[in-house]
Amino acid sequence: MRETPEELNKLQSLLGSSLSGSTAHLRSIVESRTITAAQLTGVLTGMCTLALSTVTAKGEPRISGADGHFLHGRWHFGTARNAAKARHLAARPAASVAHMRGEDLGVFTHGTVEELNPEDAETTADWQELLAYLKDFYGDDAFDWNREVVYYRLNPHWMTVYAPDLDKLTGT
Repeated sequence: MRETPEELNKLQSLLGSSLSGSTAHLRSIVESRTITAAQLTGVLTGMCTLALSTVTAKGEPRISGADGHFLHGRWHFGTARNAAKARHLAARPAASVAHMRGEDLGVFTHGTVEELNPEDAETTADWQELLAYLKDFYGDDAFDWNREVVYYRLNPHWMTVYAPDLDKLTGT
């Protein structure tokens, strides 16, 4: 868990406001089957496969897979710089992601992405921290980290979690 108390509070607030502002149908499914921000960050460790939704220039939805890493209360994911989803996100940064583990966990997030390692920009502290994490996870030379891949952080405006059995998720 890499989240600060402030980040956990912000995530908990987001989870609460997202659920309370949802439809009665969604609340009836999730309300008694969810977990706290602290519990969520304990469950979302390592690489989590994401279903990433972007939109084409014609307004057509596209879904693809991405390696997701939940760090500091937000999803981080990457793709090849020449991938269609990279073009979609550069032009239209709104995105949705879903991470599901069978019927045991569903994390659904809507937000706006920010590119963390633009080719033509100076390196930021956020990118340096993420890069160190990614190199530790994938290996130092898995990619040309600045030219081959682009990484994003999804800044969520809505997120909900379906987790009916925390003990099953944590193995306790």
